Formats: sequence, C-alpha cells, structure tokens
Amino acid sequence: MPWNPWNTRAAPALSLALVLVLALGCVTSTSAIAHSGHATAAAAPPSAVQRTTAVYALPDVPLMGHDGRRVSLRRAVDDGRPVVLSFIYTTCNAICPVGSQVLMQFRERLPEERQRVNMLSVSIDPEQDSPRKLAAYARRFGGAGVWPHYTGTAEDSVAVQRAFDAWRGDKMNHVPLTFLRAAPGQPWVRLEGFVSPDQLVAEYLGLVPRSKD
Repeated sequence: MPWNPWNTRAAPALSLALVLVLALGCVTSTSAIAHSGHATAAAAPPSAVQRTTAVYALPDVPLMGHDGRRVSLRRAVDDGRPVVLSFIYTTCNAICPVGSQVLMQFRERLPEERQRVNMLSVSIDPEQDSPRKLAAYARRFGGAGVWPHYTGTAEDSVAVQRAFDAWRGDKMNHVPLTFLRAAPGQPWVRLEGFVSPDQLVAEYLGLVPRSKD
C-alpha cells in the first residue's frame, strides 16, 4: 500500500475537509492551518525534499525525557549509534503528526534497527510540552515502539534549534526537518521537507547498511 501520511491513527482529530485542504496545498481560513509556516510546508510535495549535509556543534544543554529522566543533549545524541532526530511540539496539527508518523513507519519497515538506531524528538514548545504531555504524544506514534522525546527550558530549546539551524523565531514558523547521522563525528544529513518513509529508509540504509545478523 502506498504511503499516505493522512491515513494514520495518530491524528484522529483531523477532519476529512482538513485532510483534503492540506493534501491539495490550499491555504484556507481553517484554524488548524492558520499559521503560514504550516500552510506553506503542507503544500510542498514529497519530491520537494531538500537534502544537504552539515557539521553541527551541539551545545551541552540539559534536557528532560518524556520519562522524566534528565540527560544532556550530547549524551542523548552521542551514544555511539546512528541517529535520526526531529523537532516537534505536541499541539502541532500539521507538520509534526506527519513527521512522527513517518518515523513510526520507518521503524515498522526496519524492525531489526529499532534498537540499533538512536531516534529522538525534541520539543520546540517546552513551556507547554511537559514530560507528561510528551509521553502521551509519544504513545500516539508508538505502534512500532516509543522512542525518546525531550523537553527543557525555553532557552535550551532555542539553543538546540540554533545548533541544527532549525530556529525560525517562533514555533508557528517551523518547517519539516529530519536529521540523520551515521556515527559520532560524522556529518549530518539534513532533509528539509516532507520526507516519505521510503525516502527515510533509503537515506538511512545509504548511511548505515542493514545488518545481516
């Protein structure tokens, strides 16, 4: 079955009318896509994904996981495994549910990688996204297992976003971004746009060939 980002248990609140509006890339007065950042990104087809590579210097800021445990960003990212990282916020109703659904389907398609890849999502709305809210959000996309979701202070969240050149001044202006890295010290692959599960699997396997064991 071809990938359909809107056919998901993760966003039952999306009405059929809203799905059609977003799928066609039509900007309307619908409150769910009122902010321009989401409306623009939703109109872009999957083929419009921009792929670049970069080296990012990560700040050593503290974060708190959806399980309530504190950890530094560097420790969370640099555990020796390949990394897939995204930015989300729990009240987002366009970009974030689609991106999280893609990550879930990535895990479904590479089940043997679930423990071999370090997947993490970082909130860009830490003032609202408590560990409890992040835990509930993570469970919505836990069909292939829950991965860590992190929050922190507003200042630390901005520092993390700036480190990945993802800061857009306001959560309402954020764009779909997915980051991959094969190992500590390696450059990051930056995917800007709505990447599909197949594209993400291909990118990952291009960096980290599938294990034969």
